[in-house]
Amino acid sequence: MKTKVSFSLLIIMFLFAACEPKKQQPAEPVAATAVNDTLTKKIITARVYLKPEKVADFLEAARFIIDSSQAEAGCESYMLYQNPYDKTKLIFVEVWKDQVAIDNHFSMSYFKAFGPKTKDWLSQPTELKIFDVIPNE
Repeated sequence: MKTKVSFSLLIIMFLFAACEPKKQQPAEPVAATAVNDTLTKKIITARVYLKPEKVADFLEAARFIIDSSQAEAGCESYMLYQNPYDKTKLIFVEVWKDQVAIDNHFSMSYFKAFGPKTKDWLSQPTELKIFDVIPNE
């Protein structure tokens, strides 16, 4: 009987050990891959900080640049968002097909005119950032 109990306990311990979840190994770090800048989709963010008395003027001027930019061949999205708690803080979020499309956008006369037109309406400089969209291959 003692042998049966010992044997049963051994089997139970073996089963518990076999059923214990295996500890996962940490994932290998993903190596950064070189991205062909000219063929990579891009996202631009431009944070704008306005003087309170110039918000309405800016929004009116922005309508034209938004509509014009959305009509460009390489533009996938061009939106302006306003902070609901502080109407003087806005952000443009743009998605472009590639760097060539951005270069084309930056060369447009309406884009070049927008900065000087709105410069005095800003309470601080615009924060412009351009990001590469990493393809999920």
